Amino acid sequence: MRSSTLVRPGLALLLAAGLGTLAPTGAAQAETVPAATSTADAPITFTSTEQLAPGVTYGSFQVNTPRGVTVGYLLTADLRKNKVSLDLLHPDAVAQREVVSAMTNAQGAVAGVNGDFFNISETHTGVAPTGSASGPEIADGEDLKFAVPNAQRFGPGLAPRTSTRDVFGVGVNGKARVDTLSLAGEVRSEKGTIALDGLNQYALPVGGVGVFTSEWGTANRVRSTCGSDTSRLDPCSTHTYEVTVRDGVVTSVSSTPGTGSIPSDTQVLVGREAGADALDDLAVGDRVEVDEKLVSAGKPKLTFAVGGAPILRDGQPLAGLDTKTAAVRSSAGVSADGRTVYLVALAGRAPASAGFTIAELADLMGKLGADAAVNLDGGGSTTIAVKEPGQPAATARNNPSDGTERAVANGIGIFIGRD
Repeated sequence: MRSSTLVRPGLALLLAAGLGTLAPTGAAQAETVPAATSTADAPITFTSTEQLAPGVTYGSFQVNTPRGVTVGYLLTADLRKNKVSLDLLHPDAVAQREVVSAMTNAQGAVAGVNGDFFNISETHTGVAPTGSASGPEIADGEDLKFAVPNAQRFGPGLAPRTSTRDVFGVGVNGKARVDTLSLAGEVRSEKGTIALDGLNQYALPVGGVGVFTSEWGTANRVRSTCGSDTSRLDPCSTHTYEVTVRDGVVTSVSSTPGTGSIPSDTQVLVGREAGADALDDLAVGDRVEVDEKLVSAGKPKLTFAVGGAPILRDGQPLAGLDTKTAAVRSSAGVSADGRTVYLVALAGRAPASAGFTIAELADLMGKLGADAAVNLDGGGSTTIAVKEPGQPAATARNNPSDGTERAVANGIGIFIGRD
């Protein structure tokens, strides 16, 4: 195996020789970085590369940081190859978690990385974490969920002028991009029209109304009425209402959000504060139409999307990115033409655990050739799973920080020959 040093963006795509990965051991920790340190001028040295399939490469690299060596892993996908595509890795329900390797294998992907931050812990008494992601999800053209308010998000702070509605995705034209989604939806009855503010999400805006479908799963819906638009830790609302609609007819109402599975012919509406008052006008037997769809700011329509915090735009790191906290991180980026995707996961265990700040992660993605990129969930969630040619299944390659794979809300999968 021969090491190669990256000296210009995109050179990683040319590296297709050599096998092997690093196998560090030990525990990973976040670290506060001295103000004067930076990896801006540090080269990226590739220590292994291999082709998983035509248009898909996988390799390991290292970067010398002021804190020591950071080891990372890179997947590149050339979407110009007509058999290479991306889609959402996800469990059977929105409010459910699974490890990346299991989702990769279950859905038939050749490789994958973890996705968005998610509802992993709770401070609200009696309310269990739902396990669902903070941002939107679109899988195989189907809208699965929308985004929680910014203040209800888990994870590090967002860069200015970014939000939980930002996503990494692929359009119907086969090009990847970083975009922003909005929710267009309403509840219509003879008693009026109610705007929708949520779709299968663990937190609704104050005064809002959300719809839960069979895609949500069995997790509690009361979490959607907890916290506020300014703090995830604020108490659960005491002013709530839930309406169950089956085949377009209201079948039950309740002053408390419930739990349990939702049949495919049923929608459950949950409101808080003013949203609860609006739903309270509906009665059993009322005919109701509920429509919702995710709309992207860019064109064309997205067929796949996963929530992610933007860190790179037009090849430049965004202003306001954290420069002080180094940690294990994951990222997804795309070239300016939308045809080359870069998926990165850092090694999760020492001695290769120097990590990156978010600002350093943005710089790395730009060096690799990305024009736009997002920060994905990190720490123990960071996972890269790969199925090498001739191997029966994909396995995690970056020695996740927890010692084993953490179950996560979703991920990004690379597929070959998928219809």
